[in-house]
Amino acid sequence: MPLRLEIKRKLAQRSERVKSVDLHPTEPWLLASLYSGTVCIWNYQSQTMAKSFEVTELPVRSAKFIARKQWVVAGADDMFIRVYNYNTMDKVKVFEAHTDYIRCVAVHPTLPYVLSSSDDMLIKLWDWEKGWVCTQIFEGHSHYVMQVTFNPKDTNTFASASLDRTIKIWNLGSPDPNFTLDAHQKGVNCVDYFTGGDKPYLITGSDDHTAKVWDYQTKSCVQTLEGHTHNVSAVCFHPELPIIITGSEDGTVRIWHSTTYRLENTLNYGLERVWAIGYMKGSRRVVIGYDEGTIMVKLGREEPVASMDNSGKIIWAKHNEIQTVNIKSVLADLEVADGERLPLAVKELGTCDLYPQSLKHNPNGRFVVVCGDGEYIIYTALAWRNRSFGSALEFAWSTEGEYAVRESTSKIKIFSKTFQEKRSVRPTFSAEHIYGGALLAMCSNDFICFYDWAECRMIRRIDVNVKNLHWADSGDLVAIASDSSFYILKYNRDVVSSYLDSGRPVDEQGVEDAFELLHEVNERVRTGIWVGDCFIYNNSSWRLNYCVGGEVTTMFHLDRPMYLLGYLASQSRVYLIDKEFNVMGYTLLVSLIEYKTLVMRGDLERASEVLPSIPKEHHNSVARFLESRGMIEDALEVATDPDYRFELAIQLGRLEVAKGIASEVQSESKWKQLGELAMSSGKLDMAEECLKRAMDLSGLLLLYSSLGDAEGISQLASLAKEQGKNNVAFLCLFMLGKLEECLELLLESNRIPEAALMARSYLPSKVSEIVAIWRKDLNKVNPKAAESLADPEEYPNLFEDWQVALSVESKVTESRGVYPPAEEYINHADRSHLTLVEAFRNMQVDDEEPLENGDADHENGEEQNAEELNAEELNAEEQNGEEESQEEAVVVDADSTDGAVLVNGNEAEQEWVLTPHQ
Repeated sequence: MPLRLEIKRKLAQRSERVKSVDLHPTEPWLLASLYSGTVCIWNYQSQTMAKSFEVTELPVRSAKFIARKQWVVAGADDMFIRVYNYNTMDKVKVFEAHTDYIRCVAVHPTLPYVLSSSDDMLIKLWDWEKGWVCTQIFEGHSHYVMQVTFNPKDTNTFASASLDRTIKIWNLGSPDPNFTLDAHQKGVNCVDYFTGGDKPYLITGSDDHTAKVWDYQTKSCVQTLEGHTHNVSAVCFHPELPIIITGSEDGTVRIWHSTTYRLENTLNYGLERVWAIGYMKGSRRVVIGYDEGTIMVKLGREEPVASMDNSGKIIWAKHNEIQTVNIKSVLADLEVADGERLPLAVKELGTCDLYPQSLKHNPNGRFVVVCGDGEYIIYTALAWRNRSFGSALEFAWSTEGEYAVRESTSKIKIFSKTFQEKRSVRPTFSAEHIYGGALLAMCSNDFICFYDWAECRMIRRIDVNVKNLHWADSGDLVAIASDSSFYILKYNRDVVSSYLDSGRPVDEQGVEDAFELLHEVNERVRTGIWVGDCFIYNNSSWRLNYCVGGEVTTMFHLDRPMYLLGYLASQSRVYLIDKEFNVMGYTLLVSLIEYKTLVMRGDLERASEVLPSIPKEHHNSVARFLESRGMIEDALEVATDPDYRFELAIQLGRLEVAKGIASEVQSESKWKQLGELAMSSGKLDMAEECLKRAMDLSGLLLLYSSLGDAEGISQLASLAKEQGKNNVAFLCLFMLGKLEECLELLLESNRIPEAALMARSYLPSKVSEIVAIWRKDLNKVNPKAAESLADPEEYPNLFEDWQVALSVESKVTESRGVYPPAEEYINHADRSHLTLVEAFRNMQVDDEEPLENGDADHENGEEQNAEELNAEELNAEEQNGEEESQEEAVVVDADSTDGAVLVNGNEAEQEWVLTPHQ
């Protein structure tokens, strides 16, 4: 039966003729040297060209990565070898290496050596640590030397292929070849060593249209591969798969089984002649260079062929070799951290007669099935004895130990636990996949159909493109993974039993209520397992997640591709394996899963009993889960992180709890947040305390001014001055009517012009003093401007109504400093606004005393100037806008006997008012 490798094209790039290809060991790069003289590095993940080197105008027939030096070495038809640093793009070395075209360069796996072969019939060894000096020349071929390659099992030896129809094996340090293989009828173009197992094989490709497999110990030809219709230009043994790949000038790439030598597949991408094949150990990627470009394909799956039973025993297949390890034996003596590779003792279990592409324990762990090459074999897990076998493209176990095989897209067979065939089924659609579990699932490309194992009756058809299927052990839950998301469904076993027992017919859609969609998660599942009602999986970003009740939690970020093996409840650890067969464990508490499951089921009483068994370090995770379920009170009780508990307390309006947390943490932001919430909740005493602790001066200003708390505003003024918050300090002083201190604050802040203008509006008696200061300050910058400043004492004629202003000031000064409570605001709210000058004039009219220089309009203008100056002053302060935008008024009752000043009050008809505009 055929190997049936899955082949996916991963990159296709058109270009000039490609003469050689190479893969970088760590970066997602492929190197192509072109007949046009260019060397390109393509990023096969982004499908873009990463770098390009214009080497020469002649063909570059060979180029290789030297990853440990970040170099590219290239040999061309101009007889020169060039070395480039692929990071800096600098040319490291250029030297003439041969006297004819350079056909091949080969890099030693560990030593600082490069081999080159040429049409001058010579092979030369270069040492880059000695300045690229030629340390040895190998002579012996009588025609062009087309390729040289090091033996990976003995890097002191290498093979060369020549158009003289021979292959020669050489030793470094020896001038003569060890021996010569001569069996091709025409020139030999290529040669490669077998790297997979112990076989001492190499393969050659020739112009006689054949490829030959050789045993270089017995020097005999093992097999001739015939089928190409033109020269064979490239050959390789794949390092990971049991295949040989040959490329030819007939435009095809042929894939052969390396054990049976049968032809498995032929690839033809229509890019004309094949010139080169590149591969890399540890990768399933293969690169092919053509006349018209480059193709990269991925052969098979990179997921390791491995399975773990419920006791922690793992069986895996490396090629045809079967090995086993036991996790429990390691963890009994050793404490291993999460994500650390387990030091497992590998035991050889046996070999497999076919190449395994899947390997899976049955539910009780007694048997293991291996599937591949179109066949299956069931072995005993302990002794590795063959118990049953047959034809199968796919194999699936039931939860009871029965199994099904898919022989073709139209034929599925079901077998009993005793390996006896029970039933043969021919579905009415093309069955591309089958999956086992509580039900047998058959999939087309567009839908999945579930059948019962006993009689293969249709249970339900679901229209979804299925990539994988994962059943919970209980058989009640199933995860269906598609390309971009997965679905958690509940299987209603009782509903199905009742329906089938009733004898009602089942249509092509099955039993309508057989499944209930519980959750849909927009993530791609790579591998997954169930633990109880918890679905553990790794996604396309290689994060290890688990899903309980539709709630996804990330356990760990994996640093490389890893695949789930299983879960050991006794150790509370989930185990994964990478493609190099390294096994890692990560902690996932059973108690945590059990708790979340009980909460999802609504069994809060039992959940509370489980909670104490969950370690404290996981309580925040539990709390976030509870919060996501809307159980915020419970989340607050469980959470341990102060920041998180504070958030929850705020959500619940539990201000005392939040205050206690803020006291522990002493965070200004928390005090501010709590203060604002307390204020909006009417808890003003708490709000005041919180705002003080948060040093939220603008918040305190709003609070005190709203309350009419003159003492608080006075304290705030002092605090604001200490903190350098001059805007807040100015507002506080202004509301208190402490105009002299306002002026002093402006002068201290070097806001002298604003101080002068404020004095002109509110304290005329201070104008002369401040003008003198202003002149002195301005004289340092502009003496002429300083001279133009007028002092009202020197030029009273320039200041109309000056005497009126002084009279108003003297009258107001007597009545500043007493502050009625804010509750009296209502008595003044609806009264009309009058300026002090108007009020003063009205009083003079009532007393039949004419005004001196009575220019009311000008006086009103002064008030307007006062408003403008305050707008300018307040906006100019550089205090990050902490002040609350308010409009305050200082109100003085002219007829009052106690001279009271109202904060936040408005004037009545017989009041003098100063209204700063902000």
